[in-house]
Amino acid sequence: MPVLTRLIPSPVVVDIRPGALDDLACVLADERISHSGRLAVAVSGGSGARLRERLAPSLPGASWYEVGGGTLDDAVRLAGAIKAGHYDAVVGLGGGKIIDCAKFAAARVGLPLVAVPTNLAHDGLCSPVATLDNDAGRGSYGVPNPIAVVIDLDVIHEAPVRFVRSGIGDAVSNINAIADWELANRVNGEKIDGLAAAMARQAGEAVLRHPGGVGDNGFLQVLAEALVLTGVAMSISGDSRPASGSCHEINHAFDLLFPKRAASHGEQCGLGAAFAMYLRGAHDEAANMAEVLRRHGLPVLPHEIGFTQEEFVRAVEFAPETRPGRYTILEHLDLKTHQIKDIYADYVKAIGS
Repeated sequence: MPVLTRLIPSPVVVDIRPGALDDLACVLADERISHSGRLAVAVSGGSGARLRERLAPSLPGASWYEVGGGTLDDAVRLAGAIKAGHYDAVVGLGGGKIIDCAKFAAARVGLPLVAVPTNLAHDGLCSPVATLDNDAGRGSYGVPNPIAVVIDLDVIHEAPVRFVRSGIGDAVSNINAIADWELANRVNGEKIDGLAAAMARQAGEAVLRHPGGVGDNGFLQVLAEALVLTGVAMSISGDSRPASGSCHEINHAFDLLFPKRAASHGEQCGLGAAFAMYLRGAHDEAANMAEVLRRHGLPVLPHEIGFTQEEFVRAVEFAPETRPGRYTILEHLDLKTHQIKDIYADYVKAIGS
């Protein structure tokens, strides 16, 4: 008998709304994630400490663990600390570094992870990957998907707006990533997971086409949903292909070449996506993407994040080396320095200053 359906790795709870954090204990109990209330809650020393004061009365059985940063050593220490606690689940409450540490620690001790992000800076909040700094720089570690994702839009409003802008750039870059995946399919026969591609593409399109702004609950709802869907898409495909193409290669190049000057992940990915769309000949789409990014306050030219034209050209030329084996428009065109300069000049004219 043929297999007619498949199981999709995804959270059993996705709760995105104003005030969601106040109902965290009830949600976990109702969904049978934690009847006893015995939770290991990983928090940062900043915003996490303030949220701990707010949440502690509703989570009397929880133990609170302050995480110092986003390194592999931090995650290993967290796992060691919670190993003997007989907990029902681990809760990662904070930004991306805290959630990635909690993901890794939960996987290491065999507990489910509840992701409670306090900002929307990138699509890692529901992805099957923990990105942690290590002695070699930065590594990506495979982990199970969170069993639940709780996003309180009131808390998101309290975070610096640059985090929301970063999430916008990361979500919109999905459109370019899928175009790269389709290119690899046409040229090299790389298999595309249609469901993962559809989810990631529609997540990006939803953010791109939404008329709202960074301060609107309606827009933040769509952005949060898009980032969750992108994480699930990566789980379905088994890798980052649905959300990572030439845009992310350019982002990684910035990080590696200029580690002390790099901008946020989403800012660099959004800029990389707009330029990569222009590279592939999708000039109208690139102009539209640049217009939307500008409307939300994101950069579309390198000088807007402190890089010169020459540095940007260098990053684009170096970008394919950051992901060996991944085929994107950059590998396809195999552009030389002078060609990148010429196309960049055309890109600047096309999108305006």
